[in-house]
Amino acid sequence: MKVTIVGAGAVGASCAEYIAIKNFASEVVLVDIKEGFAEGKAMDLRQTASLNGFDTKINGYTQDYSKTTGSKVAVITSGIPRKPGMTREELIGINAGIVKEVAENILKYSPEAIIIVVSNPMDTMAYLVHKTCNIPRNRVVGMGGALDSARFKYRMAEALDCPISDVDGMVIAAHSDTGMLPLTRLATRNGVPIAEFLSNEKIKHIAEETKVGGATLTKLLGTSAWYAPGAAVSVMVQAILCDQKKMIPCSTLLQGEYGEDDISLGVPCIVGKDGIESIVSLPLNEEEKEKFSSAAEAVRQVNKDLNL
Repeated sequence: MKVTIVGAGAVGASCAEYIAIKNFASEVVLVDIKEGFAEGKAMDLRQTASLNGFDTKINGYTQDYSKTTGSKVAVITSGIPRKPGMTREELIGINAGIVKEVAENILKYSPEAIIIVVSNPMDTMAYLVHKTCNIPRNRVVGMGGALDSARFKYRMAEALDCPISDVDGMVIAAHSDTGMLPLTRLATRNGVPIAEFLSNEKIKHIAEETKVGGATLTKLLGTSAWYAPGAAVSVMVQAILCDQKKMIPCSTLLQGEYGEDDISLGVPCIVGKDGIESIVSLPLNEEEKEKFSSAAEAVRQVNKDLNL
């Protein structure tokens, strides 16, 4: 099956690399606005095939969406990356126009495609695709929760000084420094709550470090991260193409779930061949419900700037 990735920068190329290496897609198509850029990235990646042992075709094109025809999944990474000191919300004016145009071009040639939104501010960009493209909500998936949860697990394993395969946990709500909700109460090490191993102070520190995970990397790198976002996207694409029915926290349009309506926010979803196949209802306590509601209100304020 064919996967399209729009935006051949660091994040898009990382998505293509991880998808190709896992060998579950027949073709990955990279599209970029910069002349020759997607072609060059595709060629470079394809030259690793014999070294990394994959047969996935990787092709790149400059603004030629006709080459994306028949894509089962399309990933939107287009837009300017976040710069040091810039919030995700500040990106909205520039990235909204880009994402809308890209989504329309994707659906022109692949009207049944499932769209994974990576561009920031991610929850707002996913909502934009819903509101402007008129496709079922199961076919628009925001990547944020998968990435944030990976960063949460990284911080847990670091604090516990244990293999990362020992830990499990997820982050829901908004993909923003202030709106993330790491579910520390439900986080575990091999099924045992992390509160059995760590102090409340340490657990709170893990949550705070998770919430600023993107900003921390932006400060260190001078731009947004790309390895972990690419890996997060590859997990989501594989869940769809291989119909894995995998539970992944991702941004989806809520219609009453978690007490919210007409907003895209991160919640645990079952992801399979139809995209988001169901939403998992978690038993949040009152404090968690309040934080989720606050995150929703903040995202709504950003959504107003879309002027829909």
